[in-house]
Amino acid sequence: MLKKLLVLSGLLLAFVSGGAHAQLQAGRDYDLINPPQPTVKGKVEVIEFFSYMCPHCDAFEPILEPWLKTLPKDVVFRRVPVIFRPQWEATARLYYTLEAMGELNRLHGAVFTAIHRQYQDLTTEAGVTNWAVKNGLDRKKFVATYESFTVQSKTQGAKQMQAAYGIPGVPALVVAGKYRTPDEFPGGFTGLLKLVDQLIVKARAEQGRK
Repeated sequence: MLKKLLVLSGLLLAFVSGGAHAQLQAGRDYDLINPPQPTVKGKVEVIEFFSYMCPHCDAFEPILEPWLKTLPKDVVFRRVPVIFRPQWEATARLYYTLEAMGELNRLHGAVFTAIHRQYQDLTTEAGVTNWAVKNGLDRKKFVATYESFTVQSKTQGAKQMQAAYGIPGVPALVVAGKYRTPDEFPGGFTGLLKLVDQLIVKARAEQGRK
């Protein structure tokens, strides 16, 4: 009898879970990106549009990081810095500079700390350069990378993606190049990530994979 109850409970849980995924509605739970944007083939791509200057992105980061460690192997994650204001461009270029120098993992969180808890001005090239030097980077190498064609091209590409994906605010997550999380979502940042989990399942199913 107990075994039967456990089996029934499992089936009920699966039904409820499946129903929850099926009940997602465009315009309510997520926004559709039109036209859909190209993604990595054979993978479910998740993009976080963010800015170091955004206090909400700063608050989201400690919740996002543990979640990233749980992602399945078929999910690829990347970040794209947005530039809603001219003052935000310096930190967008800083992101790509750190990436190019292999310092992003070490200093990503430190940028948020510098802006939102140490109140450092990172809105200019001079400001981000001085911060980088204080954090152990060579000044000449940093400036050369920051001003490089590669970093400028990636920053321009981020602006184009921001427009193509119709990003109204951050943090915003996009799944599979076509499902964008809404500005308002229940359950705070934890609820946001639960929604992304559901969108990943939806995208995977649409790709014909379990």
